[in-house]
Amino acid sequence: MIKKKLSLIIVCLFLFSASETFAQSRKEKKAAKNAVAKVDPKAADAKKEPKPYKKVIDSTAVTQNGLIIVHKVDKKYLFEIPDSILGSEMMTITRYSKTPAGGAIFGGEEINRQVVRWEKGMNNNILLRSITYVIMSPDEDKPLAQAVKNSTSDPIIGNYDVLAYKKDADGKITGYVLDLSTTFDADVQTFSLDPIKKQMLNIQAFQKDRSFISKVSSFPINTEIRSVKTFTTTPPRINATPTPKIGIDLPSALDAGVVTMEMNTSMILLPKTPMRKREFDARVGYFANQFGVFEEESQKSDTKVFAVRWRLEPKSTEDAQKQKNGELIEPLKPIVYYIDPATPEKWKKYIKQGIDDWQVAFEAAGWKNAIRGEYWPENDPTMSLEDARFSVLRYFAAEIQNAYGPNVHDPRSGEILESHIGWYHNIMSLLRNWYLIQTAAANPEARAKKFDDKLMGELIRFVSSHEVGHTLGLRHNMGASSATPVEKLRDKDFVAKNGHTSSIMDYARFNYVAQPEDGVTDFFPKIGDYDKWAIKWGYSYFEDAKTEKAEKAILNEMTKEAYKNNRLWFGTETSPYDPRYQTEDIGDNAMRASEYGIKNLKRILPNLLEWSTEKGESYSELDELYTALTGQFRRYMGHVTKNVGGIYDSPKTYDMTGNQFTVVPKSIQKDAVTFLNTQLFTTPKWLLNQDILSKINPESGVEAVKSMQDATLSSLLAGDRMVRLLESSSISKDNYSVDELITDLNKGIFLELKGSGSIDIYRRNIQKLYVDKLVELLKPGTATVRSVPVGVTYGFSTKKVNLSQTDLPSVARGQLIALRNDLKTSSGRMSDRMSKFHVLDLISRISLALDPK
Repeated sequence: MIKKKLSLIIVCLFLFSASETFAQSRKEKKAAKNAVAKVDPKAADAKKEPKPYKKVIDSTAVTQNGLIIVHKVDKKYLFEIPDSILGSEMMTITRYSKTPAGGAIFGGEEINRQVVRWEKGMNNNILLRSITYVIMSPDEDKPLAQAVKNSTSDPIIGNYDVLAYKKDADGKITGYVLDLSTTFDADVQTFSLDPIKKQMLNIQAFQKDRSFISKVSSFPINTEIRSVKTFTTTPPRINATPTPKIGIDLPSALDAGVVTMEMNTSMILLPKTPMRKREFDARVGYFANQFGVFEEESQKSDTKVFAVRWRLEPKSTEDAQKQKNGELIEPLKPIVYYIDPATPEKWKKYIKQGIDDWQVAFEAAGWKNAIRGEYWPENDPTMSLEDARFSVLRYFAAEIQNAYGPNVHDPRSGEILESHIGWYHNIMSLLRNWYLIQTAAANPEARAKKFDDKLMGELIRFVSSHEVGHTLGLRHNMGASSATPVEKLRDKDFVAKNGHTSSIMDYARFNYVAQPEDGVTDFFPKIGDYDKWAIKWGYSYFEDAKTEKAEKAILNEMTKEAYKNNRLWFGTETSPYDPRYQTEDIGDNAMRASEYGIKNLKRILPNLLEWSTEKGESYSELDELYTALTGQFRRYMGHVTKNVGGIYDSPKTYDMTGNQFTVVPKSIQKDAVTFLNTQLFTTPKWLLNQDILSKINPESGVEAVKSMQDATLSSLLAGDRMVRLLESSSISKDNYSVDELITDLNKGIFLELKGSGSIDIYRRNIQKLYVDKLVELLKPGTATVRSVPVGVTYGFSTKKVNLSQTDLPSVARGQLIALRNDLKTSSGRMSDRMSKFHVLDLISRISLALDPK
């Protein structure tokens, strides 16, 4: 049986082998027969050669001349890249044109920007590279420059076959015809959504069959490419066990399973000669750009940091001389902002006024008519709101209560090229709430559910000026308001002349210090002394300065002189420790300013019901205003708290006197703790207006008060603040210490221990909170301490501090032992049952913490 099977297998193998041999023989014969029809590699390459220009761009082509020449042939766009721009750098800016609703993204908002460069490839092709400025070498002909090039390879984001060459009469190539469909109706990240944005919107795969280039327009210095892109989205998950999910579900995606959006990419040619850089100075608040610089003769690499600003230049040398002699002149190219035609008609003039208000600041720099707002022209087909040649204030139909002012600048020089300010419709709701809560006590105009158009228009004008300031290169100056003495905020004549802050770039909002009896009528900021100085610093034209170094020397002398007036000081928005640099504060003393502010809140609170009433409506408006009022109270607590463990940071240079960093005086820190003991830790029962709370909340306010106290105590005893107190008190006994802080808190929070009276629920709550936080300091763990290094533009340096290896646990233990003794002494005097239980509980908590065994 085995032999038969073996024979059968052999026969099968033979037949299979014979079959394979026969088949192979047939293939070989067929190949030999068709050998003459094979195309050699050179012939294949020959088919890829560009065709004659007129074969590709025939008589049916519709052509647009511009930066890139665009031909529409049949239904396809072909792009002709002029030879003259090969190697030149271009800025590409991609914005949403139309967006799906519900994703907090809006037409006109920027998606991304990138510098790119066209260059020749190896074989009838053109490459598109993405350029990132990280390091540079000014010595292009020196050996070090090659090392820099070797460390800065730029990614290729497009590789395009040349369909046809355009040649002049002498046969010289002047242009390269390309099909860019593989880039602009595809999902190339540079001109589409990056992975983070996709995650935020739960976007998945790109749908090529529902995506296309819809329009291309070309102009002398830019080309605009509009595309429609469709994506699938992550389907919603329904699980018994909830799982984390990134992003949001767009309503249209839930309906259709896909989302479609329109994007516009502007490709704009960067100046052939970059604007001269103006070196960044930490004493003046400008946005900045930077890159590493490697010079042949230097002994170390350097970082070039330079201000971001528009290019303003005289029209002629004669004009430059006139300006030098003190005469105002018009710039060669003024700064123009257009107002989105979608803006409600009645607000347009106020937005324009907010733009034009900056003219007075540019006059301080020697320019007239340097900046203006204009209404978008009707029915002009040569203009597009997404066109990178135009700066536009875009109006968004959104519930977001905000506005923002970005800019697009040349990364080589900091030259601002254009800006698209974002303006959300509901900014008016935020303005109404701020203005009412901060000024209604002294300002009858603010006592309304809906402001009249003139008042709202002036508030819009103020925000317009602030956002335009950002697009001029100015950062927030959070220190500006600290230059105004608190009592001057009550001086009608002073405020009318100077405003309540020296800069509209501060987050000083409105004058909440002015009392009803003061007669103040000016409540919101205007272009101030600092703003005029900052524009003078950034936009003065120095005809005699032939180099960046010479210009820096002139500016340094100007800045040192300006520094003699603290109304011209800049205060960074990033300082974690300087109490002068805070948002939403005004005046030079947070305790006095906040005390006046609270007096006004106490006047406003009883009127909220009247000022929010509308028949047939729920109490949601009252709830919104009460939330705004308590939020304002919380801000006051934050303003005061920052003084504790505070460090003044006043940027200095070697040729100035004094130290950059100084400790906030002990007397001010003690005043801050006294304020908190009085205004917050002693129950602010005036906030608990039951006539209001009973209409908006089922609770009576006990937990709400505890939440405010908890937040402030947590901030006061935060690890980084403890480190600053420990370090500053080690320098001098005249500086406030951790031990003194806790001693002062004890006096306010445990005031009842001196008598035999009862302790109510609010005080019992804060005392428990406080003891628990002291107990936590026995094992404090680590703290992240942030600081702003000198000479750094933005951001922090951080270090970890092991608090267990500092004096903090020692101080906490000593204070807890002393507090336990005081509690034991007072427990015998307590006659109120709940108060006695409370004190015994605290004794037990402390004992357990001190001796866990």
